[in-house]
Amino acid sequence: WLFAEYQSRDSQCTRVWIPDPDEVWRSAELTKDYKEGEKSLQLQLEDETIREYPIDVQSNQLPFLRNPDILVGENDLTALSYLHEPAVLHNLKVRFLESNHIYTYCGIVLVAINPYEQLPIYGQDVIYAYSGQNMGDMDPHIFAVAEEAYKQMARDEKNQSIIVSGESGAGKTVSAKYAMRYFATVSGSASDTNIEEKVLASSPIMEAIGNAKTTRNDNSSRFGKYIQIGFDKRYRIIGANMRTYLLEKSRVVFQADDERNYHIFYQLCAAASLPEFKELALTCAEDFFYTSQGGDTSIEGVDDAEDFEKTRQAFTLLGVRESHQINIFKIIASILHLGNVEIQAERDGESCSISPKDEHLSNFCQLLGVEHSQMEHWLCHRKLVTTSETYVKTMSLQQVVNARNALAKHIYAQLFGWIVGHVNKALHTSLKQHSFIGVLDIYGFETFDVNSFEQFCINYANEKLQQQFNLHVFKLEQEEYMKEQIPWTLIDFYDNQPCIDLIEAKLGILDLLDEECKVPKGTDQNWAQKLYDRHSGSQHFQKPRMSNTAFIVVHFADKVEYLSDSFLEKNRDTVYEEQINILKASKLPLVADLFHDGKDSAPAATTSSKISVRSARPPLKASNKEHKKTVGHQFRTSLHLLMETLNTTTPHYVRCIKPNDEKLPFRFDPKRAVQQLRACGVLETIRISAAGYPSRWAYHDFYNRYRVLVKKKELANTDKKAICKSVLESLIKDPDKFQFGRTKIFFRAGQVAYLEKLRADKFRAATITIQKTVRGWLQKVKYRRLKAATLTLQRYCRGHLARRLAEHMRRTRAAVVLQKQYRMRRAHQAYQRVRRATVVIQAFARGMFVRRIYHQVLREHKATIIQKHVRSWLARRCFQRLRGAAIVIQCSFRRLKAKRELKALKIEARSAEHLKRLNVGMENKVVQLQRKIDDQVGVLSSQPGGGAVGRLHGHLKAGSLVPCSCRVLMASGPGSCNALEGFRCLLRKERRRWSKGRGETC
Repeated sequence: WLFAEYQSRDSQCTRVWIPDPDEVWRSAELTKDYKEGEKSLQLQLEDETIREYPIDVQSNQLPFLRNPDILVGENDLTALSYLHEPAVLHNLKVRFLESNHIYTYCGIVLVAINPYEQLPIYGQDVIYAYSGQNMGDMDPHIFAVAEEAYKQMARDEKNQSIIVSGESGAGKTVSAKYAMRYFATVSGSASDTNIEEKVLASSPIMEAIGNAKTTRNDNSSRFGKYIQIGFDKRYRIIGANMRTYLLEKSRVVFQADDERNYHIFYQLCAAASLPEFKELALTCAEDFFYTSQGGDTSIEGVDDAEDFEKTRQAFTLLGVRESHQINIFKIIASILHLGNVEIQAERDGESCSISPKDEHLSNFCQLLGVEHSQMEHWLCHRKLVTTSETYVKTMSLQQVVNARNALAKHIYAQLFGWIVGHVNKALHTSLKQHSFIGVLDIYGFETFDVNSFEQFCINYANEKLQQQFNLHVFKLEQEEYMKEQIPWTLIDFYDNQPCIDLIEAKLGILDLLDEECKVPKGTDQNWAQKLYDRHSGSQHFQKPRMSNTAFIVVHFADKVEYLSDSFLEKNRDTVYEEQINILKASKLPLVADLFHDGKDSAPAATTSSKISVRSARPPLKASNKEHKKTVGHQFRTSLHLLMETLNTTTPHYVRCIKPNDEKLPFRFDPKRAVQQLRACGVLETIRISAAGYPSRWAYHDFYNRYRVLVKKKELANTDKKAICKSVLESLIKDPDKFQFGRTKIFFRAGQVAYLEKLRADKFRAATITIQKTVRGWLQKVKYRRLKAATLTLQRYCRGHLARRLAEHMRRTRAAVVLQKQYRMRRAHQAYQRVRRATVVIQAFARGMFVRRIYHQVLREHKATIIQKHVRSWLARRCFQRLRGAAIVIQCSFRRLKAKRELKALKIEARSAEHLKRLNVGMENKVVQLQRKIDDQVGVLSSQPGGGAVGRLHGHLKAGSLVPCSCRVLMASGPGSCNALEGFRCLLRKERRRWSKGRGETC
């Protein structure tokens, strides 16, 4: 089908994905048509470089096709037409970097990318916005998954689970915390105990005692937990219970570079200066071996003292008394002092000792309430019991250090279990539980340069969870087809049962490990050799070429090489019985309770619901056989119990992705992202979807999108379902490429992209037709406009030339006239001058010089007069020009100023403040005027003609003063006229004042 897609597509617009060492996948475009059998493709990359991509002729494996732009950025990866790894990676990258969307659906899975930045999308208003909404109605969000789980619990009356997984630093703990916050906010509490606040208060406690800084995450959970939130019949929270899995005890005594121990140690050191903690004898964290191995003991942006205060408040809210809190902190401080105990090796090398004056050992014994001499002795000695005798044997320096570290880990593990049990006790309720929602926050698939027992158990748990995930996805896919009445074909999907059998089956890796632990002189090398002999033929087990102490397990996500060193020691988790007996005899009640046989360290919270809620930590076993169960056996048992619980619930999946290792906000590393996508099962979901009919369109949506491909006569049919069937059968000839369900149309991979191509071609043809018509019309309009402009230009040019010719002719004629007059005047003047000279010479020979002087003076006088008139004319002309310019400027300025003033007056006249100022006191003035009128009327009524005045008064009150009333008053006599005149003057005065205030002409 892929070759058919290549053939059906236009080579000029076919885009593909090719592998790239830096970006994992890179986009390219075909520059030449591909024909079957060719050994290479001609591609052009996005930076316009040309590349020849080789094709394996035998497998004929072509590059993956790229989705149309309309599908890029979809909030559900299963809606993509081409479902493959590069399409998923590119879609997540576009949503994360361009749209800043950290959540994306992948079918039933919510993919959450850690933004490494606080986003304003978790407030109360957002919670209420998602409350009551269907999962696909709003943008992908952790609240949408929580709402879906809550809604299904209420609708189907079936328990739910939210499985949050991902590698360290991907945001699992935060996602689980927000899910619990959603339940606490939406459901509320069924009693006055504020159980939802207690559920949220457990988070800072568990983060303090179970989280630590790693190279990948500043707040990494070093244990797995499954929190069951119980609800009553009205679906309100009534209680909760927590189970924990595989606490990383080795972190208590060892931290790698740039890592820290559990947060509680640093919080306690930060608060060591408080008066109530003086007896702990603590200083800064750098002074203790168990907290300084990683180097830097602080975390940027984290205040350990402030976090410690929050931890104490959470303890108080959960009902832990102050005395118990002090005892908890004493035990934690004692572990720090135990790590600083100085052990001195003796000369023989087979024994060692501890100074009786060792300050840290004294503090350790004092804080735990145990005997100093006994602890000093049994830290350096061990007891060997045989059938006949009991021996006390010294230990070497390394054995003592290992025993001390084992004791520290055991004390912390017991304290951790006691705190979890007490949290469960605080969250326990006596009300009947109707249903529950479980939130599983568990470590994701891990692979490091050196992988040990912890990574093996973590990856074993992920194998089990991946198997459950695959079966659930496969089941949902089958149910969808059956609901839509689509013929169901069995889809082959990856089953990791062989890998799980390799680990947990009889004589599997865990069985052989437990068997080797029972051997008195069992070693990691012997165990590794047994694995080589037993499982060398398994397809999921490999032996490294260059090592005899390591083995490789082919997990569903990747091959992982495990180093067998310390596997036996970590699986045994041995603590010497003599040291435990010393702790049992402690004067501190909490310490004695932690290590006392037959007592549970904390009462387990139970409910009387349909599903029993198990204790967070199994009770201490009474018999030695039960007590000596290995860590691997305990983990396998607890994992089976977890899988049983998950299988009885409806799961919802959240896969957290870490976008980069530098913890930079909104930076996407494709290599790291694709590793996690392969490991968390997202690509397997895509593969299962792609094997069937991954693209699904409702009939209404399909009709609205692709009705452009329907013929006009078919649009007359009102049955949209029939139209969709008709158009698909005509466009896609292969009936296996699509199926018609009851409410949806199902498409094989690539068919939606093909329809998009047909739709784009249809639009392209219509666009070309529209462009052709519009461009023709535009050219005609342009031609007419140019023709009109040309005629206008010609008309103006010819007129200009004609006027210039006429002007030239006028100037020529004027010049001829001027020349004629000038020559005539010149000849006339010459004649007159000769004539006068002759007359003067003849008449007055002696007066020649006088007349010359006179003529000279006369000419100078005339020149002065001419200059005077010319200068005055020039001065008047300049003055008139300047005066005209000044007048124009003044007029323009005054007009502008007048417009501004008029505009301001209009605005002011329309404003309420202006009207208020105009009408201030107007009512009083009207009353005063009325009184004056009444007084005048009273005076005039007593005089002759008073009746006319009364009538005038009536007119005035009515608002109309007619001329006839005035004539009546004038005819009433002189006295009345004088009074009326005064009254009219007063009326005109008031009216003038009123008109002036209103800005009108009186």
